Amino acid sequence: MSLRLFNTYSREIEEFRPIADDGRTVKMYTCGPTVYSYAHIGNFRAYLFEDLLQRHLEARGYGVERVMNITDVDDKTIRGCQAAGVPLGDFTEPFKQGFFEDLGTLRIKRAQAFPEATDPRQIAAMIEMIRTLVSRGLAYQADDNSVYFRIKNFPAYGHLAHFNLDELQSTGRVKNDEYEKESIGDFALWKAWDEADGAVHWESPWGRGRPGWHIECSAMATQLLGDQLDIHCGGVDNIFPHHEAEIAQTEGCTGKQFVRYWLHCAHLMVDGQKMSKSLGNFHTLRDVLAKGYSGREVRYALLRVHYRAPLNFTFEGMQEARQSLTRIDDWIERLRARSADADGENGERSASSTREQADNDQFSRAFDDDLNISAALAVVFENIRETNRALDDGILAPAGARSWLEWWEKIDSVLAVTSDAAGIPADIATLVEARAQARLAKEWRKSDELRDQLAALGWGVRDSKEGQKLTRRAGA
Repeated sequence: MSLRLFNTYSREIEEFRPIADDGRTVKMYTCGPTVYSYAHIGNFRAYLFEDLLQRHLEARGYGVERVMNITDVDDKTIRGCQAAGVPLGDFTEPFKQGFFEDLGTLRIKRAQAFPEATDPRQIAAMIEMIRTLVSRGLAYQADDNSVYFRIKNFPAYGHLAHFNLDELQSTGRVKNDEYEKESIGDFALWKAWDEADGAVHWESPWGRGRPGWHIECSAMATQLLGDQLDIHCGGVDNIFPHHEAEIAQTEGCTGKQFVRYWLHCAHLMVDGQKMSKSLGNFHTLRDVLAKGYSGREVRYALLRVHYRAPLNFTFEGMQEARQSLTRIDDWIERLRARSADADGENGERSASSTREQADNDQFSRAFDDDLNISAALAVVFENIRETNRALDDGILAPAGARSWLEWWEKIDSVLAVTSDAAGIPADIATLVEARAQARLAKEWRKSDELRDQLAALGWGVRDSKEGQKLTRRAGA
C-alpha cells in the first residue's frame, strides 16, 4: 500500500509522490512558533503531528529535509519588547530557548534548520521577493507607504481556503487594513514604520519598515528548500490568510507550483472549550508538567487522536495517557525479563519474526492511511494483549520475546513513547531499591513504610511477579 495523505488544496486523499527525481527525498516546511511567550499545548499538537509525519516518512525509507521557521518579529513581539523595556532580540531569546527545551521534552525531532525572521539574510530575501512582485505588477506601494500584494492579479488566490474572492472582508487583524488599498483583500508585504514600532525597523527600497508575517515564511522556505516543496504543514487556522498568502507570493515570484501537499491539523480544545486565558483553561507545556505529568505522557495524550479530528484536552485524558503508557511499560518489562531467560529456546524465533513482520506492516499501513493513529495504536494494544496472554500461559519463548522487542523498537521509532529510566529521580530510585531489599528480607513493615514514603512523594508502587512497578502520580 502506498502512502496517502489528505491534501487541503484538493480536499482529497492523494497518493504521496515526492517531486525529487530519486523519489525518496522529501522537502517539508512547517510553521513554527511566534516567540512572544511560551508555546501552548495547542501549538504542540501541530508540532507533534508533524513529528509523526516525519518519523513515518523516515521509517518508510524517505530522507526528509525539514525547515521550521521562528517568527520573532510581528505585532505581538514588538508590543512585548516595548512593555518589557528591552530590545526585541532580548525579549524573544528566552522564548526561543524555551521552545527548544520543550521540543526535547516532547521528543520532537529537530528540523534541519530553524530560520529566524530577523536574520539579515532572511530580511534581504524578503525584500528581494517583494521587489520581484512589484516589478511584475503583483504588488504596489500604497499611500501609507506600505507595500501590498495585489490579489486581483493572482487568479488562483482563494483556492486553498476554497472561498470566493467576492466574499472577502477586512480581517481586523492585519495592520493597515483601514487604509485605502486597491482591494480590501490585499495584504501587507512590507509594513511602513510608525511610532508604535519603536526601534524595530529595517531599510528597504520603500522606506523604513518591517516585513509582513506572510512574506517571512515564503522567503525562508524558498531560501532553504528551493522553489518547490513536497509538504507544507500547519494548523487549520493557518489556511487563511497565512498559507493562502504564501502561495500567492511564492508562485508570483517563481511561476511554479509552490507546494504539492498541504496538511493541516484540527484545533485543540480544552475541556470542550476553546483554550483561553480568560476561561482559565490556557496551558503551556510547563503548566502541564508542573502538575506532575511527564513529557512522554503529554506527547501520547496529544498524538493519540487523528490529526484532522479536533482533540479535547482534559486532565482525565492525561490520566488515560498515563495508564496506556503504563500498560506499554509493563509489557516491555515482561518481554525483557522473558528474553533474558536461558530456558525455553525451541526454534520459535523464525515463526515469531514472521508474525511481527506482518504486524509491523499492519502498523505501517495504518500510518500510510493519512496517519491513522487510532488504527496504529489498535495494532499495538492488540499485540500487547496477545503476547501478555502467551506470557501468562508460559508459551512465549525467549527468542519470541526478543523478536517482539525488536518489533517494538521499530514501532517506537515513530511513536517515541518508550519509558526513559533516567527520568526517575535518584532519591526515588534509592527508595525503590531499599523496598526491594526489604521484601527480599521479608521485612514487610519496612516495605510498607517505604511504599508510604514513595506515595507521599507522589510515586505509586505495586508488586507483580516481574518485580515492582513504579508510576508517577499527578501533582508529584
